[in-house]
Amino acid sequence: MKTKIITGKISFTFLLLLTSVWAFWGIIENFHEGWYYESFWKNIGLMFIQYLSPVLILMTLTLISIWKNKVGAALFLLFGISISFFVNRFNYFVILPFFIMAILIFFSRFENKKRMYRLIVFIPLILLIVFSIEPVYRVSTRLNDKNFSSRKITGNGVELIWAPRGPGWPDKGVNWYQADSICRYLSADGQKITFSPQNIWRLPTVDEAVRSMHRHGKNCMGKFKAGAQPEYEIMPDKETPLWNPHTQVIYWWTSTETDSSHAYIIVYNGKIRIRNKNNSPDYLSFRAVKNVDK
Repeated sequence: MKTKIITGKISFTFLLLLTSVWAFWGIIENFHEGWYYESFWKNIGLMFIQYLSPVLILMTLTLISIWKNKVGAALFLLFGISISFFVNRFNYFVILPFFIMAILIFFSRFENKKRMYRLIVFIPLILLIVFSIEPVYRVSTRLNDKNFSSRKITGNGVELIWAPRGPGWPDKGVNWYQADSICRYLSADGQKITFSPQNIWRLPTVDEAVRSMHRHGKNCMGKFKAGAQPEYEIMPDKETPLWNPHTQVIYWWTSTETDSSHAYIIVYNGKIRIRNKNNSPDYLSFRAVKNVDK
C-alpha cells in the first residue's frame, strides 16, 4: 500500500510538471508563431487546437487517473498508441513514455485527491495567464498600416527598397535556393518573375536585416555581431513596414551564408538563426531588397 502511495506521488508530480511545461510552451508559441489571422475567432481556434490541446488532454487524462487510476492508465496507453500512428505508424519510441506512465498510474494510489484536482487545474491555468500577459499586449498593439507595396526604408546606416507583396515577398515557405533564384529573376517593379536574370533584387544580408528592423514605426537601432545575437535599443516585432502581421511567415532568409549548406535567417523579433538552405516550412520565407539607385 505504501509503495502504491509513493508511486502515486511520483506519477502525479511528473504529470503536473509535464502539463505545466506544455502550458508555458503552448501559450508562448501561440503568440510567437500563431495568432496571425485577421479573425479573432480563428486565432482562438488555432490556439486551442494547435497549441493548448496537449495541455487540455494531459489535464483531462490526469484528472481521470486521479479519479480511477486503472481507467486513466488505459487511456494514457491508448493515447500513446494513437499519437504513434499519427506521427509514424507504430513507433515504439513514441509509445514507450506513455506505456511507462500507464504502468506507473496502474500501480498508483492517489491520496488527497481534492488537492491534486486543484493543483493539476490551477497551476497550468496560472502559467497560461501569467505568460500570456506580455504577448497579448504586444500582439494587440502591433502597427499595421496595411501598406504592403514596395517600401523605401532608411536609417541605422542602411537604405534599401523592400519588395512589394507578391513573388518577391511571398506568404508561403521557400528554401534558400528558391528565394535566391526568385530575387535574380524578379522584375524591376517586383511584381513578376521574368524569363531571364535581371539581377536587380537580392536577399538582404543579415547585417542589413538587423539594422532595418522596426517597431511602432521606428528603427530599432539593431547591431549585428558575428557569433552573437543582435542587440537592439527597441525590441522588434511583426509589424509594418517590414512584416505582415497577418501571415504565417515569421522567419526570413538572408544572403549571409555560414557554409555551402547553411545560411542565416532572421526572426521578426530580431533574433537570428542558422538553417539548412533546403529548409522550406510554411513559416520561413523571404523579402527581396534592392539598392535605391536600381
